[in-house]
Amino acid sequence: MVFLTMAVSVKTLKPTCNNGVCSKATPSQITFFYISLYTIALGAGGTKPNISTFGADQFDDFNPAEKQMKVSFFNWWMFSSFVGALFATLGLVYIQENLGWGLGYGIPTVGLLFSLFIFYLGTPLYRHKVRKSRSPAKDLIRVPLAAFRNRKLQLPASPSELYEVELQGYSGAGKRLVQHTPVFRFLDRAAIKDATNSSRPKCTVTQVEGTKLVLGMVIIWLATLVPSTIWAQINTLFVKQGTTLNRTLFHAFPIPAASLGSFVTLSMLLSVPLYDRYFVPFMRRKTENPRGITLLQRLGVGFVIQIIAIAIAYAIEVRRMHVVRTNHITQPNQVVPMSILWLLPQYILLGFADVFIAIGLLEFFYDQSPEDMQSLGTTFFTSGIGVGNFLNSFLVTVVDKLTGENGGKSWIGNNLNDSHLDYYYGFLLVISTLNLGVFLWVSSLYIYKKEAIEAKDGIESKALDTSLGLQV
Repeated sequence: MVFLTMAVSVKTLKPTCNNGVCSKATPSQITFFYISLYTIALGAGGTKPNISTFGADQFDDFNPAEKQMKVSFFNWWMFSSFVGALFATLGLVYIQENLGWGLGYGIPTVGLLFSLFIFYLGTPLYRHKVRKSRSPAKDLIRVPLAAFRNRKLQLPASPSELYEVELQGYSGAGKRLVQHTPVFRFLDRAAIKDATNSSRPKCTVTQVEGTKLVLGMVIIWLATLVPSTIWAQINTLFVKQGTTLNRTLFHAFPIPAASLGSFVTLSMLLSVPLYDRYFVPFMRRKTENPRGITLLQRLGVGFVIQIIAIAIAYAIEVRRMHVVRTNHITQPNQVVPMSILWLLPQYILLGFADVFIAIGLLEFFYDQSPEDMQSLGTTFFTSGIGVGNFLNSFLVTVVDKLTGENGGKSWIGNNLNDSHLDYYYGFLLVISTLNLGVFLWVSSLYIYKKEAIEAKDGIESKALDTSLGLQV
């Protein structure tokens, strides 16, 4: 952020401007600017996958009171994050456009320095989760190799015949036993007791189940890339769409098109308390699930809301194009006589969807990760957002090139008043609906992690989501 603030403040690092006309940036200026952006990306790669995980680790899963509070943790963690996003979309966007980019970037830079101070101030109070194994990720390689090595061996009829350490062995080491699941059966070969090679180290059922969990998360992750692509429209095509509309409100007060993103944040901020304080207790009484509904059910509801939002975006764009044709608008700088407030429903609905999707994904990947690998789980969440943005750029580029070939009218041209953005929204609607069908199918096959620990009166199992996927 210091680099980025310098890139827009230091004269030698930014293009020169006279009377509002700026010269082209030099290669060195462009290089420094991109160094700033990628330094931010590098820092975010270190903080985003770990900060929510570290926060969740402050709760003890097997303390009843703390376990109950942990169910709400990700809701309120995301709530606080969106409070910052609201300040950014409302306050910082206005400051950048009206008071200068240097001040607009300088304020969050100072905020980050203050946050760093607060973080270190709390160091004596944090609980540090002790890693139980040196290299937990090694099992992701060891298990498939062992399964391939034992490919010619016969799988036992009962999972109880597979190799596993006694529960007391896990309890003594401060670990948890993960119970066997019937999915990805080919990996079970890694835990076969091979009498002919007794000296060869065997994989336990718990180790095999950890690898199964990661494979299951990868499949769910793939099914969330299209929803992440839809989310990317908020800061891309939705904004471009808004720049063509009448943005004058409240006695000639123009609002930046990018500020409409604040309504996503506002709807999310309003929805989180309602979801956590009313929806979850209501559904908990119906389903007896501590979360109210399962994690995958939560994602499914969010995907449906998201499809409704993109359907509304398609309908609004059809209306906008009708107004364009009626008023014979052809130039890109001509304002379409249609209020920008027409775009509010799609923004608000995506905020509602985010309560189910973003928070649900974060909690799902954390909860379903193998022990000692929770940060890997939250990396799935952040990487899905990143890949979704790249996928969005890829789709826009490909669709623009294919539809603009041979003199055709591009769906996403520089001049939206002479394009077919409605066709592109229709395309997103179709692939979102197909993706929902795929998600419902893979979710119906997913089995949640179930752990066991030694309790005073026997064995205690931990599985907040005991149902299969989206099945009720």
